[in-house]
Amino acid sequence: MNSRRDFIKHTAAVGAASLTPSIAPAAAQAQSPAPPLWQKLYPGFRNLRIKTSGAEINVVMGGSGPPLLMLHGAPESLVTWHFVAPALARDYTVVLADLRGYGDSSKPEGGADHSAYSKRAMAQDGVEVMAQLGHERFLLVGHDRGARVGRRMALDHPEKVRKLAVLDILPEHYLYSHVTLGFVRGYYHWFSFLRPAPIPEEETLARYQARAGEATSEIEREYDRHRLDPAMLHAMCEDYRASASVDLDLDHADLAAGKKITCPLLAIWAGKGLYPRLFDDILGVWQAEATDVRGHALPNATHNLQESDPQATLAALQAFLRG
Repeated sequence: MNSRRDFIKHTAAVGAASLTPSIAPAAAQAQSPAPPLWQKLYPGFRNLRIKTSGAEINVVMGGSGPPLLMLHGAPESLVTWHFVAPALARDYTVVLADLRGYGDSSKPEGGADHSAYSKRAMAQDGVEVMAQLGHERFLLVGHDRGARVGRRMALDHPEKVRKLAVLDILPEHYLYSHVTLGFVRGYYHWFSFLRPAPIPEEETLARYQARAGEATSEIEREYDRHRLDPAMLHAMCEDYRASASVDLDLDHADLAAGKKITCPLLAIWAGKGLYPRLFDDILGVWQAEATDVRGHALPNATHNLQESDPQATLAALQAFLRG
């Protein structure tokens, strides 16, 4: 088993074999399909599937006002914004998108150089999604991998991004050039996922399968739905492989050219996360990346700011976006 296709076919066959034929069809007939969770989380929003030049992106959108694109992290999906997006939709046209490879978006082949999962390719998805919705310029909020896509979008398409908020990240080129034992221990997956397929994919699937029954909320069960998808796991690994290869090449070229983000940038990070323990001057790192930077830690937040401290996250975003 030495390819993505073999990995996905093998794991799908194992999953199918685990069903009890005499029970599964009866259960399917007895219960009508439950509505998708996004309908409950985002009342009044609508769902779209938008084809870009490289993928098909799952979008949930609602509200009115200036357009705001929100991009989630790994291995989450657009449901991660459930605490903050409805409030933002009172003032903005909120577009929640599953990144290519994640959630219910398509999962294209990464290619020999993983470039289909470069932040440039993923940023292009976002630009095309917003253009097809009629938004040539927009506000942008990203968490984790979505923030990395947002950073690349602001560099590649400065005419598109009015403001950028990045949640709990530092630039990849900075992290890979400041590797310490603490960083390796805290972010082991950054290195584990770089190994050739299918080894990290298989290990990650086994880990998620082992704890799948521990989900205690509909949000956790929704995350499990995607985390148990072999195609998503492969895409996630390709995302990390791209970060340590083609994305670094793009960053180094920008650094050599002195290129910076020119739109206003907000950086907020988890006060209870790893970054404050590993790095002394998080804001200073961002000030070297952009021309107009502000930011601070959220003292009570862990990595998923928007879920661990939604009130503080929402307040920070509202002040920045309307300022």
